[in-house]
Amino acid sequence: MALSAKLSLRQSQSMVMTPQLLQSIRLLQFSQLELDRFIEEQIEINPLLEAAASDETASDPKTLDVDGDTDRDRPVEWPMDELEVSAGSIADRLDTSLENVFPDDPGRVESDQVMLPRSGEGGVGHAENDFDLQEVVAASLTLRDHLIEQIALTLRTDSDRAIAFELVDALDPNGYVEVDFADLASRVGCEEADIEAVLGALQAMDPPGVFARSLSECLALQLARRGRLDPAMAALLDNLPLLARRDFKALSRICGVGEADLVEMLAEIRALDPRPGLAFEPVGVESVVYDVEVTEGDDGTWRVELNPDALPRVLVNRDYYAHVARSGLSAEEKMFMSECLQNATWLERSLDQRATTILKVASEIVRQQDAFFVHGVSALKPMTMKMVADEIGMHESTVSRVSANKYMLTPRGMFEFRYFFTVAIGAGGGTEEGHSSEAVRQRIRELIEGETPDAVLSDDRLVSILKEEGIDIARRTVAKYRESMNIASSVQRRREKRALAVAGD
Repeated sequence: MALSAKLSLRQSQSMVMTPQLLQSIRLLQFSQLELDRFIEEQIEINPLLEAAASDETASDPKTLDVDGDTDRDRPVEWPMDELEVSAGSIADRLDTSLENVFPDDPGRVESDQVMLPRSGEGGVGHAENDFDLQEVVAASLTLRDHLIEQIALTLRTDSDRAIAFELVDALDPNGYVEVDFADLASRVGCEEADIEAVLGALQAMDPPGVFARSLSECLALQLARRGRLDPAMAALLDNLPLLARRDFKALSRICGVGEADLVEMLAEIRALDPRPGLAFEPVGVESVVYDVEVTEGDDGTWRVELNPDALPRVLVNRDYYAHVARSGLSAEEKMFMSECLQNATWLERSLDQRATTILKVASEIVRQQDAFFVHGVSALKPMTMKMVADEIGMHESTVSRVSANKYMLTPRGMFEFRYFFTVAIGAGGGTEEGHSSEAVRQRIRELIEGETPDAVLSDDRLVSILKEEGIDIARRTVAKYRESMNIASSVQRRREKRALAVAGD
């Protein structure tokens, strides 16, 4: 058989992940903050992209001029001859002398002229040196700074301060100290007894409970500050594992108090702060911007609208592109501007497609979860992303990306899109639809909240009640849902409720 080479043409289709397609996929799963940050980056690198003005600043800037002057670039000519800037005129106007107005100003001179800041020094009216309030606002006080201030006033000798600084460096964010006294003594060159003495002085500082070596010691320091560390309370702190199991009978016997007094002691412990150091940790709070708002119409239907504040405002400056294209550009520059126009146009279309997709997914969620908006969590239906994708004609992965980090403002509160996607719990009595896992959790919580000290519901009893209501669920599932809601077992709840009932009597 002879071998020969030949040329042939063949047409085929294949999926190619282009950079533009990858960008569109990323835009779908971006949260609002990530999207704003991404658009800012694109505006910086693409000269054809501009941030559109908001509704407040989108009006004609000419109307912002109070005097009707439409030439905003022309500098204002101040009639300097009509301004009185002498020291005498200022004193007459302020009804005081210039020394009282600026008593400690080193830059003031004894002259009838007012000193203006030099170029580059910054000041009012200098556009190139805008005043930034964040540069002068005091930083939040850290736990280390707070303790060092107290050490400087409490400890007198340099050796004690050296030990104290080492202990401060050994603090964790909760305010607990974990250090080997033998190792610290060898590094500082002191005795372990000196470390114990310094640690005792540090434990008396603010906040109460700082420099504790365990949870029981942290609580004991706070109770001692309040004058409530009696022998019974000390015995209770030494048996915190029994308290976690709510073994009130054993604790009552160990502490030598009745259950009523034990409940009062437990209330005092709950009022304490087990992590005193976290009060000085900076907490970054970021507000959540909802993407979709759901409101009830006059005809009883639900209206789903995009949040205009969450929509990115980006414009493609095609006039600038046309102006630059008419000028003499090199081939490389023309290629660069063409790529910028292509990327800007693609970004504009991708943002529009992103908004349309979010609105489609949100509308389908509201349609399928109509009972939730009317009756609440108990009426939440089991729903998967595939169910939504099949209805709107999209792929399941697209719905998953749209649902990530997107929020919906409803008459019942703000919810993440993923909140409405719950698995189905098998239904009894031949029902095919089943029940939402979130609705089952809500029902378990309601049953436990309504129990009495004499009729505490066990997991088996919860299973029976749910089956009577048509919810076929296993005992281990009930236990898993109960633990996920931080609800104690029936044995622990029975002990606590009985102790509270005795204390109430």
